[in-house]
Amino acid sequence: MDDADGYDYVLPAELIAQQGLEQRDQARLLVVHRESAAIEHRRIEELPDLLAAGDLLVANDSRVVPARILGRRAATGGRWEGLFLRQDPVSCDWQVLAQTRGRPLIGERVVLIDREGRDAIGLRLVGRGLGGTWLCRPEIEDPRSAADLILERIGRVPLPGYIRGGDEQPGDIDRYQTVFARQAGSAAAPTAGLHFTTGLLQALESRGVGRALVTLHVGIDTFRPITASRLDDHLMHSEWCECPAATADAICRTKAGGGRVVAVGTTAVRTLETAALRAASGEIAAWAGSTDLFIRPGWSFRAVDCMLTNFHMPRTTLMVLVTAFAGRELIRRAYDEAIRERYRFLSYGDAMLIM
Repeated sequence: MDDADGYDYVLPAELIAQQGLEQRDQARLLVVHRESAAIEHRRIEELPDLLAAGDLLVANDSRVVPARILGRRAATGGRWEGLFLRQDPVSCDWQVLAQTRGRPLIGERVVLIDREGRDAIGLRLVGRGLGGTWLCRPEIEDPRSAADLILERIGRVPLPGYIRGGDEQPGDIDRYQTVFARQAGSAAAPTAGLHFTTGLLQALESRGVGRALVTLHVGIDTFRPITASRLDDHLMHSEWCECPAATADAICRTKAGGGRVVAVGTTAVRTLETAALRAASGEIAAWAGSTDLFIRPGWSFRAVDCMLTNFHMPRTTLMVLVTAFAGRELIRRAYDEAIRERYRFLSYGDAMLIM
């Protein structure tokens, strides 16, 4: 199905979760069985009962950086807000999605403020990037300094705008980070991982469920709506990802033993399917690089057998991906059921397990 309108639906605003649960594993879980088309209502804490010994859980270990930056335009004093996306490995310039009143010019200077509202560093707008982004050069002594270290001092939690307009509250620093997080680089959380606790991971381990990690640094384009009328016309921007050798080996052992590979989130799905696509042997192998893989109906999944995922925004590539995995009619039924039963949607919301 190439028509982007087919991935639209009406999401009631009151179902968009505004706070994360205090007990992460108490989130509701809509279980969708692809073979029987059955749907059942469970909770995340019941995952050990839903998975089996020999299954393998694969999660994204990317760590969210405090990528929301605030400041003022030096020339006008007007408020300026940006979202750090990535640092160029050669020039060390930052790629930033920014908003302000008026039309900033290349060469203009922005003064960033820290979390206490004090002037911190200058940021020079040096060019335009893809997707309406700016290329910015921080005015610091060593321009090669890692951006994530600077952002730890001056940045805020990059909550999406549908959560309280993006305004950070106490607790968000910890709540908008997964228990798997270790490699800094994401501008948004891989949200399916937000449901896990150390206790739940221990319970899964006791059940005989294995665990492995991949990395995909989430960019803002992952969540942007599809504006084109046809999927073929949608521009999928790239994100850096890695499937390490240990994870590839664990997947091969799992499949050889009859177990299932359970991807935690769409980012893990895209990483694993990219690695499988690039493997010359036909089996998944270690791989690292940029991926612009757009998974849509007709895709033959090579690595992933089950998927844990949150409920997604209408008309996004994420909706297309889950539809490709479970089928249009079943996903439509599942979303209708979730809305009818008042599940919590999007980043801080509940989850769906597609088996």
